[in-house]
Amino acid sequence: MITDTSTQQPEITKSEPAKTPSNNTAKDFRHYLVKFQSLIALFLLCAVIGLLSDNFFTVANGWNVMRQISVNICISVGMTLVILTGGIDLSVGSVLAFSGAVTAGLLSAGIELPAFDLFIGFTLLGGIIVGMATGSILGAFNGWTITRFRVPPFVATLAMLTIARGLTMLWTNGFPISGLGEGFVTIGTGWFLGIPVPVWISAVVVVSFMMITTKTKLGRYIYAIGGNENAARLSGINIKKVKIIVYSLAGGLAAVGGLIVTARLNSAQPNAGFSYELDAIAAVVIGGTSLSGGRGTILGTVLGAIIIGVLNNGLVLLDVSPFWQQVVKGIVILLAVIIDKSSSKNQ
Repeated sequence: MITDTSTQQPEITKSEPAKTPSNNTAKDFRHYLVKFQSLIALFLLCAVIGLLSDNFFTVANGWNVMRQISVNICISVGMTLVILTGGIDLSVGSVLAFSGAVTAGLLSAGIELPAFDLFIGFTLLGGIIVGMATGSILGAFNGWTITRFRVPPFVATLAMLTIARGLTMLWTNGFPISGLGEGFVTIGTGWFLGIPVPVWISAVVVVSFMMITTKTKLGRYIYAIGGNENAARLSGINIKKVKIIVYSLAGGLAAVGGLIVTARLNSAQPNAGFSYELDAIAAVVIGGTSLSGGRGTILGTVLGAIIIGVLNNGLVLLDVSPFWQQVVKGIVILLAVIIDKSSSKNQ
């Protein structure tokens, strides 16, 4: 049998336009550019400052930068935990000052209770423990206020900023507390195995909290709360408990930074830690942590802290006015937030 095939039409199928190699290349380039933007920024920053200053690429200046950023790393790690939950902590600078002042006061004068004819002296370890506990208690109070009374984190920690600064002035009477002993000063100025002690302290903090955020239930809960708090609550996570722990850790890490600052100066200054919260927030955001929570890493924050430290050091080496330094850092923070928001929209 012969069939007429002249009227049969060929089957036409619609297919998606094939992606050209050039499109794939451009997409991959943008992906890697976003992924490594902090490293690229650090490289460019170092290159520019190195060209403008002969003292930047020296061993002494390198250790000086590392010693300076050690304090910001400790604070920024705690700030990272807070921001990952969708919060913020503006009180870390004041908590740093009060914790350092408490430790300095206990080491230099102890506690006198004339009514009971009692004097309590403190060893180096005892003073350090009390100082860190002070920071943790103030941080826990932040977390309790936020969760118990539903106060926005911005407002609650802004209030603690003022409270802790006032407590510092009351504790010190507005005067520095000095003469803290060689053992304590070693924390801020000593060396161990050829590396400054503050760098060792910050390294221990970073490694510890990298493990906490990636290998523990608390770390998973922190990311879950920042990603979707309602979903985290429905899944059985105790939101209040986790937030109080997070703010306590942030306060404790601010206290660690306070111990380093106080030891480095061999005195507790009433105005210590002023505007440190801005450097910490900048480090966290530049390091890729989203201000809306749920996305970011401790390692990224460390990179952000290094960028802020290099920027501060470069501005000083270039003899830029302190007033202009504040302007530059403010612009950097603004650009980091804009980039963060743009990245979130594209995801």
